[in-house]
Amino acid sequence: MTLSRREREQFLAEPHIGALSVVEQPDRAPLTVPIWYQYTPGGELWVRTGPDSRKARAIRSAGRFSLMVQRTAPTVRYVCVEGPVTGTAPDSRELSWEMAARYLPEDKVAAFVEYDRARLGEHVVIRMRPEHWVCTDLGAF
Repeated sequence: MTLSRREREQFLAEPHIGALSVVEQPDRAPLTVPIWYQYTPGGELWVRTGPDSRKARAIRSAGRFSLMVQRTAPTVRYVCVEGPVTGTAPDSRELSWEMAARYLPEDKVAAFVEYDRARLGEHVVIRMRPEHWVCTDLGAF
């Protein structure tokens, strides 16, 4: 069953681990990696990554990427979005905190942000405008 616009946007706004895919080389399958992401219904989706990471270089080259999120309970449901990059900007402590708070228990956020800022190096924020959607809910199969 196809999801309505509201259902697909709400599902994407939930804190799932995304599978980001981007064409890296024309003679290979897309690079696909797990990633944390942020999305607000009706808005842009954004991810954080190192400015010189494989995925950042591939996204810069391709100018677009896709992201797929899924669940298996209580029903099998997935949403895939694909679209153009709308901007890349330096990361900030506030954005690092926002992303960590989305995925981690409240009592773990501060320690993760400190670790992230001190040990994981510089990050950039890459924004994408969802342009194409593929989504379904397979019910209770």
